[in-house]
Amino acid sequence: MSDKTKNIVVVIIFVLFLVMMMLLNIIKTDTEISLSERRKLAKFPEITVQKILDGSFSKEFEKYATDQIIKREGFRKTKANIEMKVLRKKDNNHIYQYKNSIIKMEYPLNEKSVQNAASKINQLQQEYFRQNKCYYTIVPDKNYFVSSNEYIRLDYEKLQEMMQKNITNMEYINLFECLQLEDYYVTDIHWKQENLSKVVEKLSKQMNFTVNNIYTKNEIIEFNGLYAGQLPVKTKQDKICTLTNQTVENATVYHYENGKQTKVYDEEKLNSNDKYDIYLSGPTPMITIENKEAKTNKELIIFRDSFASSLAPLLIEGYSKITLIDIRYMRSKDIEKYVKIENQEVLFLYSTLVLNNSSILK
Repeated sequence: MSDKTKNIVVVIIFVLFLVMMMLLNIIKTDTEISLSERRKLAKFPEITVQKILDGSFSKEFEKYATDQIIKREGFRKTKANIEMKVLRKKDNNHIYQYKNSIIKMEYPLNEKSVQNAASKINQLQQEYFRQNKCYYTIVPDKNYFVSSNEYIRLDYEKLQEMMQKNITNMEYINLFECLQLEDYYVTDIHWKQENLSKVVEKLSKQMNFTVNNIYTKNEIIEFNGLYAGQLPVKTKQDKICTLTNQTVENATVYHYENGKQTKVYDEEKLNSNDKYDIYLSGPTPMITIENKEAKTNKELIIFRDSFASSLAPLLIEGYSKITLIDIRYMRSKDIEKYVKIENQEVLFLYSTLVLNNSSILK
């Protein structure tokens, strides 16, 4: 076979491949969500004259075509493998493996965001809790435990300094010294509930509450976390575990969003995409935990992100009632509609991921 014939055959095969891919994509049913990315995929954009003229239709269609291409997950993994194993890149879209843990880079330090977070916390304290004892703490993301000589990371020391400089009338509780990388899931951003004894001990000492830290550990389910499908490396599955005792078992959780009452560990959420939602039913604007075994009248309000979902159950013994408020999902000015502010203690608990992206706080 001559070179000319070979070239014609190659071209024909390539064209047939493109036509076949086009036809398969046309008949393919759109996928609603990407399980590996934990997000909804783009839908076919609305066709209007305005969108065609201003160019927004072409941009939306490009996003749609990228999201809905057939065998998308396979192409994503192939791309990642080429970049990391052939081109020898250390990360894939800022996600990398370090000591068997999959981590996403959080960089650079967004000083305006940190100042905004501090301002929001100060505003809440001044507006609602002038007479209350208030604390704040910061949960480091996994990137904190990585050597700065190997990977780019935030200036965590400066972040803490900025928060301490800008937040007033509150006591800081330093949790950085209570944690290590092994206290977090391998494939997810969150910490493991069963590894939080030092965190609870530190909080109890500074906030002066008492828990006995005697629990039964239950291994509930194996799961792949947020980053499992975003890096082509082999890791063992994580395990969701719950710590329980009579106090936790008898506590009840009330959800203001839908008026439902649940247990502390909501096993219905094991059918959801994010198994971490078993803790207090996952993301929700506001809940209260009632301790039916309480030997104290102390109450606690926690302004929180998702890290508090697995921590709060371990604080139940120390309080008669714990209210958790997530101002990522509700406006802070609505607090007084639902909370009768008296002599509750107040804890602001946010991860570095939220502080560095504080525009999500309402």
